[in-house]
Amino acid sequence: MEPIEVFKALSNESRLQILQWLKEPEKHFVPHEGIDMRKIGVCVSQVTEKLKMTQSTVSQYLSILQRAGLIKTERIGKFTYYKRNEEKIREFAAFFNSEL
Repeated sequence: MEPIEVFKALSNESRLQILQWLKEPEKHFVPHEGIDMRKIGVCVSQVTEKLKMTQSTVSQYLSILQRAGLIKTERIGKFTYYKRNEEKIREFAAFFNSEL
């Protein structure tokens, strides 16, 4: 984990909002095709609809969060699902707590 990449990823209000929504996806999204959002995650179209942005912008935001290690993806059929990477988020929180 590169702390500077995490800070960059978190420096955008929409990306921060995505992470907050993914913490409790059942409160913020309607399940997509019967997928367990806690286990599998949410589809890009669900995030796009909620943010009211273009799919390309949301995909870019999700890619930045993924490169920073804050989210993971799972491909099922033609859909890619996104969920928080809780282990990496805990690592970053420990880094933040001990180093800053």
